[in-house]
Amino acid sequence: MSLAKVRAEFPRLTRTPFYLTSNEDPSYNCIAFAADDNTRWWWPVDYPGQGTKAYWPPNVAKAEDMPSFVAAFATLGYEACKDGKPERGFQKVALFADAQGKPKHAARQLPSGKWTSKLGVHEDISHILYGLEGGLYGDVAQYLRRKTPL
Repeated sequence: MSLAKVRAEFPRLTRTPFYLTSNEDPSYNCIAFAADDNTRWWWPVDYPGQGTKAYWPPNVAKAEDMPSFVAAFATLGYEACKDGKPERGFQKVALFADAQGKPKHAARQLPSGKWTSKLGVHEDISHILYGLEGGLYGDVAQYLRRKTPL
């Protein structure tokens, strides 16, 4: 995806810095990327035209709703938290949702406090979290965190 197209789809990125950090790769999506899995497409239902069967953690409801996405990340040790501020000893994920509360995107916090995301089948980017809000992915609806080794 060109930088101009990224800015067109995410208007706030015209006012905030972001950097492409990978080439396009349709084998994984933003949810997988936030879960540190660059080998498969995570989603509770198969996407038409996606090409392969979507992965979803066992024993998690296959529903496109926030409780199911929170439960999927809970299988990786994540729990709900109040904000996206960096916390020593924790890795964070932000789940985005549209106005109806349907999950649309996930971003993972980097040790620097910035965030990283996979843009659909396109590139991964490093960005300021609110740079993706208000556009295609809606707004941050839930923050999650898990302990990391110090």
